[in-house]
Amino acid sequence: MTRRWLVTGCSSGLGRALAEAVAEAGDRLVATARRPAVLRDLATRFPDLVTTAALDVRDAGQCEAAVAHAVERFGGVDVLVNNAGAGLFGALEEVGDDELRDQLEVLAVAPARLARLVLPHMRRQGGGHIVNVSSLAGRVGFPGLSAYVAGKYALEGMSQVLAAEAAPFGIRVTAVEPGGFATRYGAALARTAAQVPAYADVTRDMRAALSGMADDPAMNRPEMFAAQVLRLVGARAAPVRVPVGADAFAFLEAAEAAARDELTAARALLHDPETTTATAPVA
Repeated sequence: MTRRWLVTGCSSGLGRALAEAVAEAGDRLVATARRPAVLRDLATRFPDLVTTAALDVRDAGQCEAAVAHAVERFGGVDVLVNNAGAGLFGALEEVGDDELRDQLEVLAVAPARLARLVLPHMRRQGGGHIVNVSSLAGRVGFPGLSAYVAGKYALEGMSQVLAAEAAPFGIRVTAVEPGGFATRYGAALARTAAQVPAYADVTRDMRAALSGMADDPAMNRPEMFAAQVLRLVGARAAPVRVPVGADAFAFLEAAEAAARDELTAARALLHDPETTTATAPVA
């Protein structure tokens, strides 16, 4: 069955690979980017399947216009992929209020806004699929990515709630958690305006790892991400959270083991008399 897709952040990386794969699969697509001219070649290659729209996801008006364009051109949206993102590098003490708000706007508020816009159409047509592109940072805290992690944690929590709310209407919700991919994401990270030298050693290794992702032959290829997203959208059922990449599964398995150890330690701290030290009240 031919599906109708709306995908954000298609200018490069994972979004561009997914846009190509959707069109090559014969599905119809509204491919969006802040500068849609970069998608002209894709629309030219697939004139009957691909249309483009300008979309800065922080702009509520452009979000409304992109969904309206999808409905006008294709009659609706079967699959919304919230892929657009932005990264900020800096320890929490270095992150300003406006910088944090901007990260949350792109990574959590905008996906919620776009979901809110497509849900009435999906409910009327009796189904649909919302795919939120999260990250390993949606489950694990990484030094130097405090604002980004905050946004992805919010996105994953929202995805879990929305999955329960939308299921009665035949609408599926998936948070996709990519591992390491050969994209320019790491090199394109913005730096916080404030920089505290004390954190340089704390965040140096993370910064170096992120900066080298695009040229690292060990990284997953964006085409694999695209193939996996098409596979999960075509599946009869899928978990709400879906890691993508063998490294993602290995990393999250280790993180879950650490979380179980932490839970055990917390239970022992609060409920094991041998580990509890009574303190006298302070007058």
